[in-house]
Amino acid sequence: MDTVATRRQVGRMTIRVQCLCIDSTDPDKLARFWADALGWRRTHESDDEIVLEPPAGSPEDGVVPDLLFLQVPETKTVKNRLHLDLRPQDQAAEVERIEALGAQRVSVGQRSDVSWVVLADPEGNEFCVLRALTPEELAEDD
Repeated sequence: MDTVATRRQVGRMTIRVQCLCIDSTDPDKLARFWADALGWRRTHESDDEIVLEPPAGSPEDGVVPDLLFLQVPETKTVKNRLHLDLRPQDQAAEVERIEALGAQRVSVGQRSDVSWVVLADPEGNEFCVLRALTPEELAEDD
């Protein structure tokens, strides 16, 4: 392999994650839940797939992967091997709001003293609502 060409490509990847694909028996219903939970918009839909993207012009638009809901015949049967971690400004308020949309608290074996809350969407896909960042942690990002 040409090491000069390899060195030139380090740090400049030409590939990116386009979307996170989520299998669903009812893509419309699940996409509606996630659109309401995240405040995202539908940008594509057909009979067997729906795409959600962040709000146009938001800091996440064009940066974070889209969510692609794909229709499959089978239901979810085991714990997710990949899940979303959501970072709210107010964990308790967001957990309450997302539960009102249809999420349920679940146990995936987490200890009782963890700082996050594990929820499952209406089809049982687990995700976490993390604690809010402290002002000091937010200042570190500036």
